[in-house]
Amino acid sequence: MWRNTRSSVKTVQHPMPNAQCPMPNAQIKLMLRQLLRRCFVIVILVFIGIGFTTQESTAMLRQHHDAPGVLRYHSQVSIKDKQGYSWQVLLFKKINPGAKQSLHLRLVGFPGVFEFSHPHSLEIVTANGKLLGASDVFASSSPAPNVGEYDLTDVLPQLTTIQSLQLNLPLLDKEKFILKIPKSLVIEWQLLVTEID
Repeated sequence: MWRNTRSSVKTVQHPMPNAQCPMPNAQIKLMLRQLLRRCFVIVILVFIGIGFTTQESTAMLRQHHDAPGVLRYHSQVSIKDKQGYSWQVLLFKKINPGAKQSLHLRLVGFPGVFEFSHPHSLEIVTANGKLLGASDVFASSSPAPNVGEYDLTDVLPQLTTIQSLQLNLPLLDKEKFILKIPKSLVIEWQLLVTEID
């Protein structure tokens, strides 16, 4: 008697290592869509990152007549701090016939959030670590708690190289508050010092 023993052996074909398996069109389209989405998200994140990290704004030198014969030139710009609050930074030069020219830096912080401590001088740190001080103009009284003004008449001529600056603001309830001044604004300040008489 013959017994029919058939073994059920399944054969599995392994593709050769260099063989290409065709992918269905649906999978290719899905992969392309996912790739485009990822690229789009990366581009958006890059633009958002650039927008939140740039501090520089274009300022312009302006001229005003404070009184007959008294001119005031100023540079005004808005700069964001690390917390995202905007600061108005205004450097102005008064030219009064027969009087010494003065350079004052006015800083205006967000009302209700920042309050300047008077009388305290402003510390200015250059990029190479040089520490300069500017006296408080509003030592006795300030027009508003969020406004500080400092005399930079003797400070700006000491900046021999044009570089970014760091302002250590004397604020109430803040140990050390830093506002960074970009190089482009320092260039404009130097023009105010050297070019306008």
